Amino acid sequence: MAKEKILVIDDEEDILELLRYNLSIEGYQVLCAATGEDAFRQVASCPPDLIILDLMLPGMDGLEVARTIKGNPSTKEIPIIMVTAKGEEADIVTGLELGADDYVTKPFSPRVLLARVRAVLRRRFRESPDDTSVLRIRNLEIHPGRHEVLVHNKPIQLTFTEFGILTHLARRPGWVSTRSQIVDAVRGDRYFVTDRSVDVQIVGLRKKLGPAGTYIETVRGVGYRFRE
Repeated sequence: MAKEKILVIDDEEDILELLRYNLSIEGYQVLCAATGEDAFRQVASCPPDLIILDLMLPGMDGLEVARTIKGNPSTKEIPIIMVTAKGEEADIVTGLELGADDYVTKPFSPRVLLARVRAVLRRRFRESPDDTSVLRIRNLEIHPGRHEVLVHNKPIQLTFTEFGILTHLARRPGWVSTRSQIVDAVRGDRYFVTDRSVDVQIVGLRKKLGPAGTYIETVRGVGYRFRE
């Protein structure tokens, strides 16, 4: 059975060929586009299962392409992996908050990119967790329905906000969440958290989790993620 269709959007021919080759030998169907306008035509005629999007494009840039795709109800569920130049932290944050699922920085290893592609596709087709699903990560257990966290089978007392942050990150292993995304995920009528206070909450959460606190990684200039 043919694997998923992947649309690669990049104006550099050598990058397109590199990605086309490496994705094809993994069995993926590869479509290519050099501009945002060409990408929209391909998305409309043959919707892909995933998009690899370079942010530096001629004419319409990658962020505008992502904004358009994520703003269209018929295409907003297509996952996007952004390709960025090093140092574009502001663009990475903007892209993630627009709905992009992951990013890689140039120069990148094809093996790393393939691993990101597999991870994003797994997450896309995985059944959404519910409050009865227990999250088990090495020596850490999270029981969403019971609002309970165990480390080495010992209960850890977390605040409502700390528990919300931990659950949000643990349900998305490997995904980077910006501070704003974390705020949106845990905001509620019973508690209040701001972008600025997320860092303080993370410090307290790591301290309470002890050695398991190292599972929460800081992505400098972007946000946080749970180690896969």
